[in-house]
Amino acid sequence: MKQFFKFMFASMLGMTLTIILGFFIILGIIGGILATAGSQPIAFVHENSVLHIDLKEEIQDRSSNNPLENFDFNTFQAKETLGLNDIKESLEKAKSDEKIKGIFLNVSSVKTGMANLEEIRKSLIDFKTSGKFIISYSEGYSQGAYYLSTVADKVYLNPVGEMSFQGLTSQIMFFKDALEKLDIEMQVIRHGKFKSAVEPYLLNEMSESNKKQMSTLLGSIWNDMLANISTARNISTNELNRIADEIAIRLPKDAVNNKLIDELKYEDEVLAELATLAETETKGDVPAKAPKLIKLNKYKNATGKDADSEDEDSDEVKSSSNNKVAIIYAAGEIRGGKSNADILGSKTIVEAVQKATKDKNVKAIVLRINSPGGSALASDVMWRAIELAKKEKPVVVSMGNLAASGGYYIACGANKIFAQPNTITGSIGVFGVIPNMKGLFNNKLGIYIDGVSTNKHSDMMVNTWRPLDNEETAAITEMVESIYDDFIGKVAIGRGMTKAAIDSIGQGRVWSGINAKEIGLVDGIGGLNDAIAAAADLAKINSYDLKELPKQKEAIEILMEDFSMKAKTLVMGDELSKTYQYYKIFEETTKRQGIMTRIPYDIVIH
Repeated sequence: MKQFFKFMFASMLGMTLTIILGFFIILGIIGGILATAGSQPIAFVHENSVLHIDLKEEIQDRSSNNPLENFDFNTFQAKETLGLNDIKESLEKAKSDEKIKGIFLNVSSVKTGMANLEEIRKSLIDFKTSGKFIISYSEGYSQGAYYLSTVADKVYLNPVGEMSFQGLTSQIMFFKDALEKLDIEMQVIRHGKFKSAVEPYLLNEMSESNKKQMSTLLGSIWNDMLANISTARNISTNELNRIADEIAIRLPKDAVNNKLIDELKYEDEVLAELATLAETETKGDVPAKAPKLIKLNKYKNATGKDADSEDEDSDEVKSSSNNKVAIIYAAGEIRGGKSNADILGSKTIVEAVQKATKDKNVKAIVLRINSPGGSALASDVMWRAIELAKKEKPVVVSMGNLAASGGYYIACGANKIFAQPNTITGSIGVFGVIPNMKGLFNNKLGIYIDGVSTNKHSDMMVNTWRPLDNEETAAITEMVESIYDDFIGKVAIGRGMTKAAIDSIGQGRVWSGINAKEIGLVDGIGGLNDAIAAAADLAKINSYDLKELPKQKEAIEILMEDFSMKAKTLVMGDELSKTYQYYKIFEETTKRQGIMTRIPYDIVIH
């Protein structure tokens, strides 16, 4: 017995020590992450510097304050991240910074949507009004990277590099036969002949109406790209289409022969040219071979002083105006509750709108929307907050890559709406999908489920182990129709149109920003700066500061919230960690409740 207690207490002591040691290790990891991710060293800008832009990381509307999101656990280093707000602010600063002589655009691909790409491109065009140069070089241009690079004074490609220029495509995966083999029936109720979110469950190919809307959408975005490339490169749009249709860019020399690229050069040759353009110091008669480059992510924290400068006065100019324009960032799939990196939570946005409305210094509100839609209920809650705010001060919407379905729902009542030419918007429609998995469980897995209820329809939309009956289908159809009618009614009031007119351009159809302007769904083509200017004009203010909302949490607060999820994967073991992405997809799917106002699918344009 003594031996038993001896070993028992020894085991308990060992376990206790392990837990204590583990606790301190976790604290050490947290401290390391905060120290690394939170450290933003001040950069000094030397005379005759060149701003180096590579855009390797994913670009969101607003840079994240989450240390785990920006932390690489393989290298234990903070990743270089930039929000669209950082990029635009840095380019504006560089435009008037005498120490920045030009820009080295070194981009292979851009991890963002077309509307954000357009915002960056326009900021680069604005930078050129300063008379400073932009030189582009890449070892390989994606179509998006090339489109961005056409703003440059010279566009160079590596002599053995690659370039893509074949036009745009959008593809959808269909699951009808797979679901039939699994004996799963997807019960679909929708309003909108273009509301094609449910097509992958019902068909094996795109419907004609879906092909029509996608052809119009892609055609509009492609034509706008070609028009801008045509202006920048002095090549007709017909010639650009010929190049794409014939796959004319096969070898690097083809890009030069077709005038898409100015010359084939190696990077060292381009750097030497940059050094000359920036008038970098030379030694005797020997020209400098390397310019003084400063990366964009470092420049955003730059003081503007030389490293050896003794001047302690900051170059930063702060406005003394008490007037403010609040920018509220609303990004992600719409749900009730609080927002996170991927979710646009109605509670978070409503609180931000209310805060901006109550702030006497805030004279106008700009709502920056980047959302495919989501919960109809959450969308309506945010729409109501905008309606109340609009009674107190102007509200202007700036649409990013996506402001569709529920994303358009919350925008429709604003005083003015701005979209980029290639923003994806509209999708005014409603749908509900309830899977019937009775066949899968009974016939494929041999699993049966039984239970009791107090009433005939107690398990409607809760129980996925049986089909809907006629009464339940009728009830859900009535809900969908009612939400759609309310949706188009609110859009009609907000846009000053009839419900019939909105219904004719609704039906779940998606539109590009250009098309949306033509049919009256948006007021103007422009970016965030245009929306801010319009908001200030409506508020009749000339001088103002910007106030970004929702207020981002402190790094330690975000870290403690997210660390529990990270710890889950560690506790559950390596095997689960490998399949965690599938668990996450399942978890996200189960959180989609109620009737949805969401874009048909996630659209990625390469």
